[in-house]
Amino acid sequence: MERAMNDKVNTMFAEEIGQTAPAGLSEAERQRFFVKKAAGYVAEESRALGRPLTAAVTTFGCQMNARDSEKLSGILREIGYRLQEEEDADFVIFNTCTVRDNANQRVYGRLGYLHANKKKNPHMKIALCGCMMQEPGAVEKIRNSYDFVDIIFGTHNIFKLAELIVRSYEQKGMLIDIWEDTSQIVEDLPIQRKYPFKSGVNIMFGCNNFCSYCIVPYVRGRERSRQPKDILQEIERLAADGVKEVMLLGQNVNSYGRNLEPPVSFGELLREVEKIEGIRRIRFMTSHPKDLSDDLIRVMADSKKICRHLHLPLQSGSSRLLKLMNRRYDKEQYLALAAKIRKAIPDISITTDIIVGFPGETEEDFLDTLDVVKQVQFENAFTFIYSKRTGTPAASMDDQIPDKVAHERFDRLLKLVQETARKRAGLLTGTVQTVLAESVNTQDDSLLTGRLSNNSLVHFPGTPDMIGGLYQIALLECKGFYYIGKQVKGELEDE
Repeated sequence: MERAMNDKVNTMFAEEIGQTAPAGLSEAERQRFFVKKAAGYVAEESRALGRPLTAAVTTFGCQMNARDSEKLSGILREIGYRLQEEEDADFVIFNTCTVRDNANQRVYGRLGYLHANKKKNPHMKIALCGCMMQEPGAVEKIRNSYDFVDIIFGTHNIFKLAELIVRSYEQKGMLIDIWEDTSQIVEDLPIQRKYPFKSGVNIMFGCNNFCSYCIVPYVRGRERSRQPKDILQEIERLAADGVKEVMLLGQNVNSYGRNLEPPVSFGELLREVEKIEGIRRIRFMTSHPKDLSDDLIRVMADSKKICRHLHLPLQSGSSRLLKLMNRRYDKEQYLALAAKIRKAIPDISITTDIIVGFPGETEEDFLDTLDVVKQVQFENAFTFIYSKRTGTPAASMDDQIPDKVAHERFDRLLKLVQETARKRAGLLTGTVQTVLAESVNTQDDSLLTGRLSNNSLVHFPGTPDMIGGLYQIALLECKGFYYIGKQVKGELEDE
């Protein structure tokens, strides 16, 4: 009887695997068809091995990559893979970043480790996707030097993972599916969220700014915004599922909605998101200074839900370099904008990105950057040494800065950033603030780690069942970049 049942199951999977996608389906429906078909292949292989197949998704890069990885994980889980963190899985995906060259080098290094795993586990599949895969040179190097990779795809067709898995089962050799650009937005697919209580939400894709040092517009494509109703419906579903905090994601959220008909501003979108019951906190990344409007500042100032944190990349304090970078603002405009924001929202935390060693940077240019840091008093700054990205205008500029000079300036900048950030961080000591409990502390399991509205970390006594709740915490002591606190009230109820 057992053999007859197995024969019936085998016949069912054979019929499913042999199907082709019906005509006339939407892209989301088409991909759900391939999810089912891929599940047949995975179940068949799992049965042959006598165990469930495992999968691991490793993320390099920004919050948008992290959100893409949640989509990849959701599709893999739906297909039948058991997700794990370790890279000795049956299916491993690297979701890559290419903003700086060291991100590429990390991927190449990790591929060597995967090759050793694949030799022990010949049925293992390896997939590479994300921004690095949009670089022709990187794909060519992988094709020639890492021919054990099974699937390569880019940023524009993340949603096609199930279809690509099906194709990899049905054909031999490396499968490469890279799109130069797309107008498609396909969001209605399975997602495996990392946190049950908070989630990223893509509101737009791509970038139109073409900063001279940046490869993002070339690998992410031109700006395309999602329809407000689709964004709001997604957030409503998240709220119904227990999500309390959303982060709206885009390469430049301030230009959201300009390509829609009729146009919609980012401020208008935020007003609608704020109305959704159950959502307690709203964050967003990233804002370009040239597009940050007075209306957005008013929306933030008036809001009870938008977090008191604004990431506002500076890149350089030199007006001369900002022009070479194609940033379309100067030092004085940035300082005026930061002052306007601090005046309208006194408890705001402003963080930034700064590049050191951009081609042609003089000591005077660098001192301008230090001056902006002193004046704005950033709560934190992500500081980077300029990384040449082939294909960008800055890569071919004259007067590339020697590594020794760049590193010396980087150290000076980092020291100043730490000094100013430490002063700003201590301002809340002795106050009671609302904290979202996010995890058990990695150093002391009697403590929880959470975040303030301004994104500062707080460690306080608590138990795992409190994770995902909002609590009133007295900030007893500042330890530089985090606080030690104590709970003064039970979990805050929805307003």
